[in-house]
Amino acid sequence: MYLYGAGGHAKVIIDILKSLKKELQGIFDDHTEVTDLLGIPVLSSEKVRGPLMISIGNNLVRKRLAEKLDRYHFETLVSPFAWMSDLSAIATGSVVMPGVMVQPCVRIGKHCILNTSSVIEHDCEIADYAHISPHATLCGNVQVGEGSWIGAGAVILPGVKIGPWSVVGAGSVVTKDIPGHVVAVGNYCRVIKKI
Repeated sequence: MYLYGAGGHAKVIIDILKSLKKELQGIFDDHTEVTDLLGIPVLSSEKVRGPLMISIGNNLVRKRLAEKLDRYHFETLVSPFAWMSDLSAIATGSVVMPGVMVQPCVRIGKHCILNTSSVIEHDCEIADYAHISPHATLCGNVQVGEGSWIGAGAVILPGVKIGPWSVVGAGSVVTKDIPGHVVAVGNYCRVIKKI
């Protein structure tokens, strides 16, 4: 297996691979000056081969790369230190970090990141390329739109919908729906700008 992206997010994925005893053969990156990450060779992105995991935290970049590299097989990773209900589903290219709890009947899209110790309660839907940051909590039946980023420690109350490509700030408490393409912050969370 190979990673695409040699930054901080790759370091966490490397640790998950080690805990799963999966072999990592190399990392591809566009920055040719990077030749090594944690003792693993970083290869030119011109030499891409699979199977792959995109190890880049930026949602839009992850989407662009996934579409560009769609001929390759993408891996899905769940840390052995996470808990994921057998009644939930996770699509290709997504990663579940240590400490995450995924309850029953959750649907996780392609190339998502469920970051350290986030909690995803029953019947939530997380669309493709979304990122749920460390210690964020999605209460039951929450919907997160494509490419949205839920900040660290945010709490999304039951039944709330987050539109596509929005950002919910760290520590926010979201009590009502948030439209797409906005930044929303605070307790109680409110839209502060369009993006």
